[in-house]
Amino acid sequence: MWSFFARDPVKDFAYEILPDSPEKSGIWSLHRGKRKTNGEPVSVFVYDVTQGTEQQTLLAKAAFKRMKTLRHPNILAYVDGLEVCETSFHTYGIRMYMVVYDLVVKALSFLINDCHLLHNNLGVWAVFVDRAGEWKLGALDHVSPEQGDPSGVSLPAPKAVCPDMEKYDPPETSNSSGEKWAGEVWRLGCLIWEVFNGPLPRSSSLRSLGKIPKTLVSHYCELVGANSRSRPNPARFLQNCRAPGGFLSNSFVESNLFLEEIQIKEPAEKQQFFQDLSDNLDSFPEDFCKHKVLPQLLTAFEFGNAGAVVLTPLFKVGKFLSADEYQQKIIPVIVKMFSSTDRAMRIRLLQQMEQFIQYLNEAAVNNQIFPHVVHGFTDTNPAIREQTVKSMLLLAPKLNEANLNQELMRHFARLQARDEQGPIRCNTTVCLGKIASYLNAGTRQRVLISAFSRATKDPFPASRSAGVLGFAATHNYYSISEIAARILPTLCVITVDPDRSVRDQAFKAIKSFLTKLETVSEDPSQLSEIEKDVGSCAQPAGTSSSWTGWAVTGMSSITSKLIRNAPGPGSGPEGGGAVEGGEPANNSTTNPSSPADGASASETINASDDELTAERWDDEEDWGSLEVVRNNSSSANERFNIRTHTAVFTGTRQNSD
Repeated sequence: MWSFFARDPVKDFAYEILPDSPEKSGIWSLHRGKRKTNGEPVSVFVYDVTQGTEQQTLLAKAAFKRMKTLRHPNILAYVDGLEVCETSFHTYGIRMYMVVYDLVVKALSFLINDCHLLHNNLGVWAVFVDRAGEWKLGALDHVSPEQGDPSGVSLPAPKAVCPDMEKYDPPETSNSSGEKWAGEVWRLGCLIWEVFNGPLPRSSSLRSLGKIPKTLVSHYCELVGANSRSRPNPARFLQNCRAPGGFLSNSFVESNLFLEEIQIKEPAEKQQFFQDLSDNLDSFPEDFCKHKVLPQLLTAFEFGNAGAVVLTPLFKVGKFLSADEYQQKIIPVIVKMFSSTDRAMRIRLLQQMEQFIQYLNEAAVNNQIFPHVVHGFTDTNPAIREQTVKSMLLLAPKLNEANLNQELMRHFARLQARDEQGPIRCNTTVCLGKIASYLNAGTRQRVLISAFSRATKDPFPASRSAGVLGFAATHNYYSISEIAARILPTLCVITVDPDRSVRDQAFKAIKSFLTKLETVSEDPSQLSEIEKDVGSCAQPAGTSSSWTGWAVTGMSSITSKLIRNAPGPGSGPEGGGAVEGGEPANNSTTNPSSPADGASASETINASDDELTAERWDDEEDWGSLEVVRNNSSSANERFNIRTHTAVFTGTRQNSD
C-alpha cells in the first residue's frame, strides 16, 4: 500500500520531456517531448508555480481546465496533463513551425459564435502549427464567457500580467456598445499585421499597411477600423476572404478545406478532388502533403472505395517520405491494392511500379504480390497483359527460384506462342532478354535459344527483330557449339526476311557471333574466357554488355510505337487493342480469328497437361518432325546438330509458305 501512495506522478507521466532549450510562450515554457511508448512527438507546456505570481497561477489553472473541455480541429488538441504542487504540465501533439491564418479565424469563429466565449489573448504567441502545417489556436489562459463567468471569478487581462500587451488592445473601452467580437477581430488584425511585417512596435503602426498583400488590404482595414460596430464577425471575414479573387481563394486553401470536410462529401466529389489533386501537390508544402494529404489518401482507399484515382497522388506524396516511412505507411496499402479485382487499379499499379518497387522486400513480392500479378498474363484485356509483361523487368530481381525460373517462364512461353497481339509477343521476347541474367544456368540453357528462335519465326516483324536482338543481348550465355549449331543457322534464315530492319539486325548479330568463333579458332585458349558466363549463377542484369546496347530501354520505346501503330482488330491478329499508358480497352478488341482461338478468358496458371505442351521452352519442343532424325543419329553431338538444323529448316519452310 505504501508504494501506491508514494508513487511519483511525474515518473508515471506517459510523456517524456526532451532535454533541449525550452521556448517562452506567455506564462508557459514550451518543451519538445515524446510519448514513452511509441516515441510520438508532442509539445509540452510547463508552468512553474514557484516562479509565477498569484495571477499567473490563476491563469494557468484556468487554461488547464479550459483545454480539457474545448475540442475543435483548429484548437490545440489536449492529449494529457499533470498538476503537482510545484509544476503543471500540458501535453499537445503539435509543434511550432509556420503560420497560415485561415484556420485560426475558424477557431476564433468557433469560440465566439458556437461556444459564446472570448479568447482575449489572440496574437502570434497564441498560434501553433502541427506537422501538417495547420494552425492551432492556443494560449487559452484568458478565455472567458462573453457575459462574464457565472461563478464571479474574474481572470486578469493580458496587460495586467504583461504590460507590453496593452498595444494590442482596441481603442474603445471594454464597456462600449460594439459587437461582442469587436475586440477579438481587432487583435486578429494585429496578428495579420505581425504575420507580414514582424513585431508590432505600437498601436499607431497598424495604419501602415507595410507588406500586407493587396488582396487582403480591404479586409484587414475592416478589422482595425475605429468604429467597433463595423468590424465584421470572424465568420463573415472568412467568407469575404474566400470569395473569388480573395486572398484565400486558391487551390491550397480549397484543398485544405475539402480535406477538413471530406467525411461529408459525396463519392463523386471525392473522386473529382483526388483526380485534380495530383496537379496541385507540386505547389503544396511538403509537410502538408506528408501529414495532411497522405492520411486522407490512405483512408480514402481503405474505407472510402476511392479506387485507382488515389494512386497518382499517393505515389507523388510518397516521394517526400523516408524509406522507413514509406515501408510503414504506403507498402501495406500497395500490397492490399494488388489483390483488387478493379482493372483500372491493377493497370495503374503496374504502370507506376517503378515508383515503389525499391521499397518492396522479396517476401512481399513472392508471397503477396506476384501471385496476383500473374493473373494479368491471362487477362482478356491486351493493355493489362502488356503492362504485366513490362512489370517483370522490375519484379524479376526479387522473385525466388520457383516463381522466376518456373512460373514466370511458363507464362512467357504461353504469351510468346499463343497471344493474339503481336506487340505483346514482342514485349515478352524483349523482357526475356533483359531478365536473362537473373535466370539460373539451367533455365537459360533450356529457354533462351528456343524462345528467341521461336520469335524469329513470328509473323509480326518487330517480334522477329526482338528475337535477333535477344540473341545478341545474351550472347555471353551461349557455348561455342550452341552458337555454331543452333544460333547461326537460325540467324542465317533471317537474312532473307521480308523486312529490311530485321535483316539488318540479323547481319549484325551474325558478324558478332562469327567473331567469337574466329577468335576461338585462332586461339583455342580463349574458349574458357568466352564461355565463362555460360554456367554462371544468376547475377544482376546489366553486368554484361553487347554490341547492341540492348536497343530497347525499359521496353517502352518499342512497345509504345508498336501499340499505337498496330492496325485495328479488323485487320488481323497482329492488331493492337490498346494505347500504352491508357486504361484497359474493351474486351471486344480481341480478334476471334487470332492464334489464340479457343483460349478461354478464364484460363489460369493451373493449366491442363495438354496445354502445358505449348507453354514451355525446352529441347523436347516440337519444331518439326524430329523423331526420324533422333533414331538415325549415331552420337549425341550428331543428334543435337541434326535436330537443330531440322528445326531451322522446318521453320523456314513454314515461313516461306
